[in-house]
This record gives sequence, structure tokens and C-alpha cells, in this order.
Amino acid sequence: MIDNTIFENKTAAYYTLGCKLNFAESSAIGKVLEEHGVRKVRGGETANICVVNTCSVTELADKKCRQTIRKIAKKHPGAFIVVTGCYAQLKPEEVADIQDVDLVLGAEQKLEIVNYLGNLQKSDSGHGEVVTSKFKDIKKFHHSCSRGDRTRYFLKVQDGCDYFCSYCTIPLARGRSRNGDIADLVKQAQTVAAEGGKEIVLTGVNIGDFGKSNGEKLIDLIKALDNVEGIERYRISSIEPELLTDEIIEYVAQSKRFVPHFHIPLQSGCDEVLKLMRRHYDTALFAHKVNKIKSVMPHCFIGVDVIVGVRGERPEYFESALNFIESLDISQLHVFTYSERAGTQALKIDYVVDPKEKHRRSQAILEISERKLKAFYESQKGKTMKVLFEQPGKDKPMHGFTDNYVRVEAPFDASVINKCVEIKLGDFNEAGDSLLAE
Repeated sequence: MIDNTIFENKTAAYYTLGCKLNFAESSAIGKVLEEHGVRKVRGGETANICVVNTCSVTELADKKCRQTIRKIAKKHPGAFIVVTGCYAQLKPEEVADIQDVDLVLGAEQKLEIVNYLGNLQKSDSGHGEVVTSKFKDIKKFHHSCSRGDRTRYFLKVQDGCDYFCSYCTIPLARGRSRNGDIADLVKQAQTVAAEGGKEIVLTGVNIGDFGKSNGEKLIDLIKALDNVEGIERYRISSIEPELLTDEIIEYVAQSKRFVPHFHIPLQSGCDEVLKLMRRHYDTALFAHKVNKIKSVMPHCFIGVDVIVGVRGERPEYFESALNFIESLDISQLHVFTYSERAGTQALKIDYVVDPKEKHRRSQAILEISERKLKAFYESQKGKTMKVLFEQPGKDKPMHGFTDNYVRVEAPFDASVINKCVEIKLGDFNEAGDSLLAE
């Protein structure tokens, strides 16, 4: 039995690094603490508890986590500091050695945080307490749904991954693939609608693998969510190309609420490199998926992830990838520079790309992305589309997004915040990152 008197008049601050899935989980952690009497800290207050939900996708991510923890210790002196997330799961002892860290929780324990807080007595050993499970024992699916800083909610539908790509530590950090039940996820969407939420982004580690733990199918989840009254839009945050079925594409094309927007990880546009990465598709399949989307939704926004400079990416392989990416009818590229991670199979590959060459390759892909994004925005000028406007910063114009993810700028009008309103799309704004509302 938990003694809730420990949490009386206590406040907590939450810090989240990394993906939208982390943000959803941080929100769920906050709700758990709130149910036990812990209030979220207000501006200017010093928190009693600080929860840091970490990322570990690259070495830079680890560094940012360490910096964040040190800043928190200064901002909230004497606070009980809990660190969880991927960095905590992968390198718990390293995290526990960071000054002022009191508790390190693994992926299996993060949503059971109240069971491990004790009496909130800070560690005096210089080494935080560690509570983690081996990755093969990470089996629980914790439901999480959060509202973003703007108007979107992020609904976690799946967690973990069974792929073990050669460059990636996510299966080690998050465990095996597992998911929620359709009925429970529909209830969460209904709750969002009751709160006035208009847009939900489906999040997960490998969303296309939905159903692995209970035999359900992603297409059936999509159909069920599509019938939730009150939600105007759903976005699928990211989905592996071989798991993005033609059935899903065709359903989204005629869906009431799922928008024409896909985010698909390519990682490399060269088949030789895809094999080294241990990916589950080739460039021919990826091109088919892009062409299929565009054949039924010509106005669809397609975002693509690419990693540059992985071990084994010889110059001729990168040039092949560059040419393939140029040929794709996509809207934007998210470029990641390869970072070596302990415990991955990629470290066995001999050919190593020089850091300066990695940077050059990254810039080359970013240049393609800028051109493709501008061309996509140009193709949308003059169209009348619904825009969901967000609360702007003080003395700033409003921004919002069309269903196909075109960013739109308009003069401030409080009456349309968090509403979908029809807008005619004009020219680029001064910054060149949005189209103006006419």
C-alpha cells in the first residue's frame, strides 16, 4: 500500500527529450503522480520531484540528457530527481552516476513510478538507485495520451520493436513489440473528443506492427478510430514501408478523418546499404508505396527519414541513394547523421565514413529536402483548405496546418484557435516557412 501522505503538497516538474512517444508517456507519468496528490509545478516554483524522460537515439541525445539533468539540479535544488526513458534503460549505471540523480527507472517501471519513490529522501551515496528489467522482460503496454503544446494530442497505440536493425538500439531500450487493444484506444480517443481535442497523432515505435500482442490489425484500429465523433483529424506519425499496406493507403484516401499525410522511414536509398542496415524492404518496394499514395492522393504530404554516413555507406552507395531520393515524389526529408551505438551489429562493418563526409552528405540531402518542400507548397497555392489554427506566441501571427500538413500563417484571431476553418492559400510568408492565408 502506497502512503499518499508522502505526496501531500508536493510538486513535480517534467522534462521530456526525444520523440512524441516520450511526450505521451511523460503525460501519463504526470497523471499517475497527480492521482496520488502531486501537483505540476507552476512558473517560479521549485519542484519537489523532477522527472526526466530521456532519449538515446544518438550520442548527442545522451549528451543532451546529461546536460538537462545538470540544469534541472540547479533550477530545482534539493528536488528528488527521477530519470527514465531510453537512456535510462540502456545505460542505467551511467545515468545513476550523474550528480543529483536519485532514481533510475527502466521502461517496464516508468508508469509505476509511485512504487519506487520511497519517502523522497535524496541519495547521499552519490549514486542513484537503479530499477530496470532486461529488454526481453519488458512486456507491459502502458496506455499514454498527451496534449501537445499546441492543438494536437498524441495517442500511443504501440510500443517496442522486433526488428533489430543493425544500427539501432530501440529494441534494447523499449523491448518487444506490443500494443493496446482497439476498444481501449477508441475510449481514449473519445475522451480526447470530450475534452475538445480536434487532432490526434497515432504514435508508437513500430506502428505498422500493431496487433502483435493481441492478434488485432492496424487497419481495424484505423477504421474504428475513424468513427469516433468529435475528432476531426488523425495523423499516423510514422510507419514502416513494408507495413504500410495498399489497403491502409486506399482506406486513408477515402477516410472521414485520417488525413493525406504519411511519414515513412527510408533510411537509405541504396539497396546495398539497406541490406547492411537489416531493413525489411528494398528501394523498389519503397518507390511503389510512394507511387501508390500519389495515385490515390496526389495532394498527400509524404515525409521521409534518411540516415547518412552509416558504416558501409561507400561513396558510390551514397550517390545511388541520392539519385533515388531525387526521383521520389515526396514532400520533405528528415536527415539523421549516423551515430555509433554500443551493442549494435553495425559496429562489425569495417567501412567507416569520415565525420566531415557525413556532414557533406547530410547537407546534400537537406538541400533536396528544401527544394521538394518548396515545390510541394508551390503546388498548394490558390487552393481552399481547412486549417487547424494553434495558439500563437505573444504578439505573433497565428499558424496552423492543413490536413496535408502545409503550414499556414494568418493574422491573430482568437475566435478560430483550435478550430478548423476554410482558408485560401496564398504566397509564402516573409520567413518562407509558411503560406499566407488570403
